[in-house]
Amino acid sequence: MAQTLTARVWREQPQRYRMIANKDKKSGKVYFPPRLVTPDDLNAEFEDVQLSGAGKIASWTVIRVAPAPFTDLSPYALAIIETEEGVNVTAQIADCDVENIKTGMPVKFEFRKIYEDNEASIIYYGYKAVIV
Repeated sequence: MAQTLTARVWREQPQRYRMIANKDKKSGKVYFPPRLVTPDDLNAEFEDVQLSGAGKIASWTVIRVAPAPFTDLSPYALAIIETEEGVNVTAQIADCDVENIKTGMPVKFEFRKIYEDNEASIIYYGYKAVIV
């Protein structure tokens, strides 16, 4: 499993590290993570788009019983963030008291450590949302 996960992390680096999306040239719709096809057009043409990194909380929940890699973080909040480009992104909300989170709060994305398998393994990085 670790090999598959590691390959996936390397494959997804552009969007995971730089928040790169793509935009359908015909419809103008932005997709994150990037797609090769759209539900409506199997021959769609895309251009890369850099997400601004800003958005607002559309929905959120608090995780109080966390899975193994995240037990030291609990309780923590996960949210669906609506970006300025209209894309919904799921992200952990960092550096905040989970009791103070409200729908509609503005956030920005930051590059952060997500987790590591153990002390001698790969550290996985990605984006987390921070309330502004």
